Amino acid sequence: MAAANTKGANFEHEVHAWNGWVMLVVNIAIVVGAIVFLVATVGAGARHEIVPPVVAYRILGAVLWFAAGLVSFGGHFTLQPNEARVLILFGAYKGTVRRSGFHWANPFYSRTRGKIPWSVAPPADPKSNRIGQRPGIIYKPLPAKISLRAHNFNSEKLKVNDKRGNPVEIAAVVVWRVDDTAQAAFDVEDYESYVQVQSESAIRSIASAYSYDHGEEQEVTLRGGGDEVAHELKSELGKRLAKAGVVVDEARLTHLAYAPEIASAMLRRLKSWNCRSP
Repeated sequence: MAAANTKGANFEHEVHAWNGWVMLVVNIAIVVGAIVFLVATVGAGARHEIVPPVVAYRILGAVLWFAAGLVSFGGHFTLQPNEARVLILFGAYKGTVRRSGFHWANPFYSRTRGKIPWSVAPPADPKSNRIGQRPGIIYKPLPAKISLRAHNFNSEKLKVNDKRGNPVEIAAVVVWRVDDTAQAAFDVEDYESYVQVQSESAIRSIASAYSYDHGEEQEVTLRGGGDEVAHELKSELGKRLAKAGVVVDEARLTHLAYAPEIASAMLRRLKSWNCRSP
């Protein structure tokens, strides 16, 4: 597991679902059996082989039998390689299915893990609002399926002051993936947004801890210490994203420059330093 033990944290435990093809045959047999039983009951009632009260009870049983078969079809789902599904039954976490293929599980397992405010919409007619929504707010459903594939996050060019107070522009690429699906689903509201916010925060923190260039003797700088800065950025991101069950495979700066308002002045200073060098 990627995350350390923290109070209130959720941790993944893997479960195995039923074979979807076997259960498909079973569910079809249940539905067909209910139809056959209903037809046989109606026929027997028409021939007066059974009394009307018994016919009514059998018809009711056949209808319930048929309905149960239809509901059972809702338990089928598929998983692609490097994809998982968290199983949630009436708000309780029951486990995670990681094996790819065609599966069947309890049809009452939720297909979403809630919803979050996504954007603000223009005021609408209250009669047109869907149940559970407040006027003017669009909600984003969070699916129960979670991708385990590697993701790239390319940050925007961020303006931040380096260790010496000089404004610089910096950007980075972060390669990350979900390791613990329970933490990703339940310990943060939206793990994808969490990765973006924390990544930008870590980039700012690293940029302010180093000088852009020409530091003190043996001092690591943003410009000259590429591998060490990348290692520190990866380490910082790993600590921040552990709460969301996310691991960082790689983190590296993709853009580094002085801010435009001081770029020309720093370039002249750099040329001056180079002229003084033996």
